[in-house]
Amino acid sequence: MNEDFQRYNCQIALPGFGEEAQQLLQQARVLIVGAGGLGCPAAQYLTSTGIGILGIADFDQVSVSNLHRQVLYTPADEGKNKAEIACTRLQAQNPGIKLIPYTAKITSDNVMDVISNYDIVLDGTDNFETRYLLNDACVLAGKPLVYGAIYQFEGQVAVWNLSNPKGANSPNYRDLFPEVDATQIPNCTEGGVIPTLAGIIGCMQANEVIKYITKTGELLAGKVLIFDAQSMQSRIFKIGPVTKTHIRRLKTTINIPTINADELKKRILLDDTVELIDVRTLQEREAYDIGGTHIPLDEVEEYLAYFTSPNTKVLYCSSGKRSDEAVKLILKMIPEADVFSLEGGLEEYKVD
Repeated sequence: MNEDFQRYNCQIALPGFGEEAQQLLQQARVLIVGAGGLGCPAAQYLTSTGIGILGIADFDQVSVSNLHRQVLYTPADEGKNKAEIACTRLQAQNPGIKLIPYTAKITSDNVMDVISNYDIVLDGTDNFETRYLLNDACVLAGKPLVYGAIYQFEGQVAVWNLSNPKGANSPNYRDLFPEVDATQIPNCTEGGVIPTLAGIIGCMQANEVIKYITKTGELLAGKVLIFDAQSMQSRIFKIGPVTKTHIRRLKTTINIPTINADELKKRILLDDTVELIDVRTLQEREAYDIGGTHIPLDEVEEYLAYFTSPNTKVLYCSSGKRSDEAVKLILKMIPEADVFSLEGGLEEYKVD
């Protein structure tokens, strides 16, 4: 056994694993999209296992609110790109693998090029638009996709789009959720999430990747595992053996107009026609706000007429994710609306 393999002795010693499985891992190319709560633990264990090439895609920057569950980062990383920081930390953990950061946002324009270089994709995203985009791109490219999701105390794991010997593919995300209205689904900022759940589900996703590459165990294809962190119980429900959804093209990614905190402060000082719209819950607004009109995300559609006026409107929330969804909805219904999402939300807006 050469020196490189001494690092992996414990996994090579597993029954049915051996040096052959380790070589498969070292030849594998895995892409993680989203270096957040799920992507961090998944990346750590795929790195330590000896994946040959690991790509990490995330255009977002580290914020303090990430730190309770995104364990690759420290307070000193605030404002830095997640993909670059993650790759630097992981390279130090295992110098023997290749790490590739992707700092551009994954969109319909670049997703096919990015995933084409990889054998399998791990979904660590936290928004429905990118989740559907990844799903559809992997179906079109014939790539398996490892899905994970967390909310409060519950997590989900599945493997989508796995081909079988007969040429058919296992179900994909659209077989489980054909379409989701993101404005009606609470996110972790609103509902919270126990940080250990991110580690558990992220590790389960990494485990599915390892099983796929080494051809060991039974994959979560055609079924979804649901884990409850409070009861420590899990259950698996079956979707079906093959996909029933036909995906023929990618949906075009909507370019959401954003404004950063410094730009907004300047415009407020110089231009009284700028209006602020708070799309958070009433409880969040009562705790802290920077003014403006309160229109919760799930009520935006009822106030569309309000966004036809000529004044510039800047929508804000805690992190920028809900305001992005609100702007996306408004522009879908009123393409000419003069609306922006506050980039980074209140986390980036510091009162002088």
